[in-house]
Amino acid sequence: MAPPTGVNAAAKGRDSSRAEERTCFQAASPYRPEIDIQADVAIVYGHGRSLAERAEQWRRRDYVIHFMTGVAWGGYQDYFSGKWDGGDHWAEVQTRRDGSRMRHGGSRDVFYNVPTPGYTEYLKSAVKQAIDAGATAIHLEEPEFWVAAGYSDAFKAASQAEYGEPWQPPHSSVEARYRSGRLKQKLYTDCLAELFRYAKAYSRERSRAVRCFVPTHSLINYAHWGIVSPEGNLMAIPEADGYIAQVWTGTARTPNIYSGRPCERTFETAFLEYGQMVNMVRPTGRRCYLLADPVEDNPSRHWGDYRRNWEATVVGSLFQPEGHHFEVMPWPNRVFRGRYRANGSKEAERIRIPPDYATEVLIVTQALRNMKQSRVRWDCGTQGVGVLVSDSIMFQRGRPAPGDQHLSSFFGLALPLLKHGVPVETISLENVTWRRALRPYQVLLLTYENQKPLRHEYHDSLVKWMRRGGCLLYFDGGEDPFDRVREWWNDQGRTTATAVQALLRAAGLGDELREGFHRVGRGWLGYFHHSPRQLAETEAGGDFVRGMVHRVLEQQGRADAWKTQNYLSLQRGPYLITAVLDESTTDVPLRLTGQFVDLFDPDLPVVGEKVLKPGDRSLLYDLKRRRGRRPQLIAAAARAYDEHADRHGWSAVFRGPADTSAVARLWLPHPPVRVELTTSADEEPGQSDSQWDEASQTLWLRFANSPGGVRVTVTLK
Repeated sequence: MAPPTGVNAAAKGRDSSRAEERTCFQAASPYRPEIDIQADVAIVYGHGRSLAERAEQWRRRDYVIHFMTGVAWGGYQDYFSGKWDGGDHWAEVQTRRDGSRMRHGGSRDVFYNVPTPGYTEYLKSAVKQAIDAGATAIHLEEPEFWVAAGYSDAFKAASQAEYGEPWQPPHSSVEARYRSGRLKQKLYTDCLAELFRYAKAYSRERSRAVRCFVPTHSLINYAHWGIVSPEGNLMAIPEADGYIAQVWTGTARTPNIYSGRPCERTFETAFLEYGQMVNMVRPTGRRCYLLADPVEDNPSRHWGDYRRNWEATVVGSLFQPEGHHFEVMPWPNRVFRGRYRANGSKEAERIRIPPDYATEVLIVTQALRNMKQSRVRWDCGTQGVGVLVSDSIMFQRGRPAPGDQHLSSFFGLALPLLKHGVPVETISLENVTWRRALRPYQVLLLTYENQKPLRHEYHDSLVKWMRRGGCLLYFDGGEDPFDRVREWWNDQGRTTATAVQALLRAAGLGDELREGFHRVGRGWLGYFHHSPRQLAETEAGGDFVRGMVHRVLEQQGRADAWKTQNYLSLQRGPYLITAVLDESTTDVPLRLTGQFVDLFDPDLPVVGEKVLKPGDRSLLYDLKRRRGRRPQLIAAAARAYDEHADRHGWSAVFRGPADTSAVARLWLPHPPVRVELTTSADEEPGQSDSQWDEASQTLWLRFANSPGGVRVTVTLK
């Protein structure tokens, strides 16, 4: 091998793999060497005079350029003040019952808006500016309408126009609450549809093509936090190309109840949130980026807390095997330049990211680029089990019947399964009408406690699935006042029928049903008078949920398909993702044996045994599953460009953010005789180290990262 000796040409050349746009981050700040994390895409955040300049700075560093701004909130003071069009738009701010305006975070002048036609026109100017600046994709994030809002003049006018009758205060009745939720969702769905149509048309006029994405929290989180958003509606917009699943420590640590105990369950909640977001795009073939954040919005935590919870969310995202696009972090400036408490003490010094954590984050950032793997194998409990959840769960929050604080109508069904190693999937009810959407599932769990079916076609699809052999378990705690809202199941209020009665009729089982299992074609409908909310309050409740899944499999003659265990493990090519669960079947640790590189360890050690206790998670590279006899990069805290490998050696140029330390581990067929590190002419080489591990045939390297590039040349015997 005669590899190039310089670094400049390779370091500046575009890596063709960026075209797949597997990894991205968003940044409102200009380019800085300290945040050059070497993802594929830089999503330049926020419009304004500096947008084109910021986009060009990142483009010069070979990033694919996307654009993002808030669709419900942002730095839009010129719109509210009238500078944009001379009008007064304060009546369009989302407003509470007491007349106070909904502000974003702790801001004094950033508000949540009602998406009026005028506001939509204003946002088009931001979209136009981004396309003119060369963005190849538009991200309009967080279309959020608060449950507590709905009292502004703009919303009152929209309600009158939509329903043809005077606006009713959302808190005044369940009818008003439900209808306000449906309208809030529709307003932002229509707003995004119009903005995406405009973006596609404007780019076509310039002989270009842009894609359109919605970065959004999960349906589970929005319902939990009291927010209404388009969610499943977005996939009905032809111009929508997908989502960013905004799941991170801040959403996933929201407490929920299992076996009567309210607490944070970051991994489990993240697993369910990511699953719900991936499920929304699965039938459509559109893209879903999975986000995780090495810190979070709450600045009062400490670095150890951020790290532990970030690892939990990363592992949660990796248990979605078809998901291979990632937003590796939302704000690299906050991660690498922010200051947070060094430890759990309230008086602890605020410091920048610990060097070992920075290295770990960069290792994972590069590993995520390689998660598109065709070889996938689970080690888990029973597969093919899902919990159905509808967008309407967002409409049954808030007075006069706010539902349960901890969203136990969902978690009361999902957590008993997940906690016992069943990789339960969160399935959007709005997706069941898509062709083959239900084919992967043997058993589905459903309740209309705190949610309702928005269309009768959902029942048609569920019944067809049951008749072909599917098993639906329905849990019902009794009367729900939202059954009385004017909807299709009660003929717009003309009858007293409930949503579940409509399901039973569709299945040919009549209006009333005794508790137990009932044949529907080749499948079954299990009907149980148990509230999921109440099931979450006791250990016996979890046992009941699991028992009914087991029993319905017995009814189908598939009792041997029932399996539980205290861990989940997924092999994605050479990557082994594992989570050992607490509150599970046993407290016995899991021992993984083999030859692994630990990607959550900033030293990238080779380990022969990994012991995981309940609550532990790991991301390992399994050297036994590595393929080929040529030299191969296993893992690194920097991005490798211009790789050359043959029987004589290996070389590449590594690039990474300034002021961070890189480690790398390479597999080699023979021990190296020489390892050389060189930098560009205008950079001083930092300290470096290398070690050969004979047992694993791997070479370990450590060196200082550089955005300009560090060429590593390894010569073999």
